[in-house]
Amino acid sequence: MRERKAPAFVRVMAMALLAVTGVARAQSPATSPEPALGDPMPERVVNFANGVKVSTDISFSTVPGYRPITLDLYRPKGDGPWPLVIYVHGGGWMAGHTRQSGAFSDFTAVLADLSARGYVVASLEYRLSGEAPFPAAIDDVRSGIRFLKANASSYGIDAKHVAIWGGSAGGQLAALAALDCGHAPGGEDKSNIGENDCVQGAVGWYGVYDFATMPQSAIPRAENTYLDCIKGACPPERIAAASPASHVDAKDPPMLLIHGTEDKTVPVTQSQELAAKLKSAHIPVTLEIISGVGHSWIGADAAATRAASLRALDLTFRFFDAQLKAGR
Repeated sequence: MRERKAPAFVRVMAMALLAVTGVARAQSPATSPEPALGDPMPERVVNFANGVKVSTDISFSTVPGYRPITLDLYRPKGDGPWPLVIYVHGGGWMAGHTRQSGAFSDFTAVLADLSARGYVVASLEYRLSGEAPFPAAIDDVRSGIRFLKANASSYGIDAKHVAIWGGSAGGQLAALAALDCGHAPGGEDKSNIGENDCVQGAVGWYGVYDFATMPQSAIPRAENTYLDCIKGACPPERIAAASPASHVDAKDPPMLLIHGTEDKTVPVTQSQELAAKLKSAHIPVTLEIISGVGHSWIGADAAATRAASLRALDLTFRFFDAQLKAGR
């Protein structure tokens, strides 16, 4: 039987549709000869005041069996290169996210304000303790540092001027990254292996710095889940490996430690003890104790909480200016 052709007007209309869309039906959806594992969505960019642009959810580490680990990247107006500040969120190693800190109702605006001062700011995720215990989280933080340095030219980063900052669980991770660095990647992510993961400064807000001296009445559930062991039965070498205070030496970068006197979650002695060890090693360290406030800078009322939060933020921003901008 002879094949019947479509009427002429149908063929003309189909050709016209193809001319308008530029895509034939047979070509959509597109395929590739190999499994397509990338993210086809375009970069998601949010605009803040003062010309700051934020690229959200940039994947920086993919370990088989886990979700991709992402970061938000804040960039100031201009070409740079700019010093880099990396923020690590808190949440007892089991919660929290890149856009949250303490009592700040819009922490993204805080990070954007820091970026507007002339910094690239990265707020990064890590695997939580319910996903994978120590050392997964610190492995992810180190992977993030290496990723950002490897892509410094693309992101306008001055890779020789980098600081890290975190609060609570993020304070522990930030301090550990700063005080125990320069090793070959120890985790499952071996990407950017040629990049150094050391930084030039670190800030800790009410962090855990020595698990051996944490009181039993503080945060045992979060601590035990993170370390994957129960206090009293946890191997000493595991406690030491996770404790920033165990890694203090003469090569460490300057640090700023801020803590509240009324902190019932992480005792102020954690910051005092780490500061003493840093001083003994002749490392520049500033210890700021804020009277009358507890964890997350929560005070007796809203005014006290706000005053403490703004004080900690001002000290932190000044520290970055002194450590990362002087002499550039």
